[in-house]
Amino acid sequence: MEYSRLLNLQGMLFLLVAAGVVLRKKGILPEGAKAILTDLVIYLILPCNIINSFFIEFNLEILKGFAVILTIASLIQFGCLMFAKVFYNRESESRKKVLQYGTVCSNAGFMGNPIAEGVYGAEGLMYASIFLIPQRIVMWSAGVSYFTESPDRKTVVKKVLTHPCIIAVYIGLFLMITRLPLPAFLQNTIKSVGGCTTTVSMVLIGAILAEVEPGSILDWGIVKYAAIRLFLLPLLVYVSCRAFHVKPLLAGVSVLLTGMPAGSTTAILASKYDGDYIFATKCVVVTTLLSLVTIPLWCMVL
Repeated sequence: MEYSRLLNLQGMLFLLVAAGVVLRKKGILPEGAKAILTDLVIYLILPCNIINSFFIEFNLEILKGFAVILTIASLIQFGCLMFAKVFYNRESESRKKVLQYGTVCSNAGFMGNPIAEGVYGAEGLMYASIFLIPQRIVMWSAGVSYFTESPDRKTVVKKVLTHPCIIAVYIGLFLMITRLPLPAFLQNTIKSVGGCTTTVSMVLIGAILAEVEPGSILDWGIVKYAAIRLFLLPLLVYVSCRAFHVKPLLAGVSVLLTGMPAGSTTAILASKYDGDYIFATKCVVVTTLLSLVTIPLWCMVL
């Protein structure tokens, strides 16, 4: 990736996050706005962005890429499950739940897609959408089971198959394979709405960051988790992709999405199921802040 392009992307992300912080501090974005913006992104903006990423010519090379990145993502999720099982046994039970969930479920679905698109364009976003399928499966099965009883298989299947972003993948694949033409006004609407993904996502992250006091967020458990989430896991993926000569685009998407910070659902589930909610919030905030530095570093490596 060109250094100037990376610098421009990083500068834009910093400014959008800063805008979110200011809007929250000034009360322009009230407390309830976070939930509304989250739903807006998940149920409308991000699905449109995903569908738009599939408006490219389909060929055998893309099909092979789907198979490769789906395999990589599945292996990554298996590895994350193993790390979550062995790395946090010395932590208290309430903190252990948070760290385990945060290891297997990152913010890749929310923050990763706009990053993948910004770095690799529409094709990168398309592969990112496929990469996230195994994580969404783990999120609604093993992920939830860290905080409560493991849901039954029917519930997991329903949660995954009906997730708005997964439905968007179905629609995108159908349109790409069939080459079914859409009316210009509909395609332009999808493109226009999807183009809001980065802006709304980063502003929302800024609004979340604005609510945490800077002087109280660090402890050894968070530092250890941040090192695993943002450095160790993507490093292992990077080394493995290089060892097996994975196509640079697929390797880049895999490394970047693996190195995403803890997802906001970490704090939400911790609050709902008696985990350490304060600790979970700190994990989200610290890894999100650090990712604004580590993501560009990984881009430079890639």
